[in-house]
Amino acid sequence: MDPMSGPHVIRGSVSLPEAELMWRFSRSSGPGGQHVNTSDSQVELRFDLARTESLPDVWKQRALAKLAGRLVDGVVTVRSSEHRSQWRNRETAAVRLAALLAEATAPPPKPRRPTRIPRGINERRLREKKQRSDTKRGRQGRDWG
Repeated sequence: MDPMSGPHVIRGSVSLPEAELMWRFSRSSGPGGQHVNTSDSQVELRFDLARTESLPDVWKQRALAKLAGRLVDGVVTVRSSEHRSQWRNRETAAVRLAALLAEATAPPPKPRRPTRIPRGINERRLREKKQRSDTKRGRQGRDWG
């Protein structure tokens, strides 16, 4: 990994605006060495989705609608504490936020157009069913036994 690997791209030419990211650091829970009780390695990354100017308007509306359950006053929060180094947790949190926003701003899928089954295929299926039932009927030995 290169040092603070540049802007985290959401999609296309849009990336996470470094100026609008709010970082908070606190002590991680879980195991660690002698250093663990003094280092603030858990990272909390907050991004004000409601007030941002860096996302296209359409994307912003989509994201606000999709992430409605996760937002607190229009702010989306991502936590990371799986690594022991604060720096790697920062990376993870930023990548996670970028992925979350990429998913939330994605355009809705195109509606499915129902396809018709070609008549020939349907007729063939019915023919084969009939054949099969005739075969099975032939197996019901009535008077040969």
